[in-house]
Amino acid sequence: CTLGSEVALRVGGDFFFDPQPGDCPVKLMLIAGGVGINPLFSILLHIADLHGYQEGKGNGYKMGTVNLYYSAKNTSELLFKENILALMNAFPGKINCRFHLTQQRSQICKALQPHVTGK
Repeated sequence: CTLGSEVALRVGGDFFFDPQPGDCPVKLMLIAGGVGINPLFSILLHIADLHGYQEGKGNGYKMGTVNLYYSAKNTSELLFKENILALMNAFPGKINCRFHLTQQRSQICKALQPHVTGK
């Protein structure tokens, strides 16, 4: 987003991402903390399916980029971290993630290091 951008925000409750083929592409920002990643990970998998379908068929909904911001105490509490890294590698520049760690005490593995902020 840039200064003056219009955004929609949804916190808690029932939410989903189900674009239709004629809908305009959107850029998504997903923000999760701890186990709150569960519904957002499902949305992330759906987005990966949309990107895969778009690349294979060239029609249907044209997915924009997605940025996931995911906070946890430490890397052991980052659920689905390997799956998220795999999605970023499968769709570079289309699916991005930043992990924020608040109480990390041990060394962070090399695969996660470029995507981690915090202590």
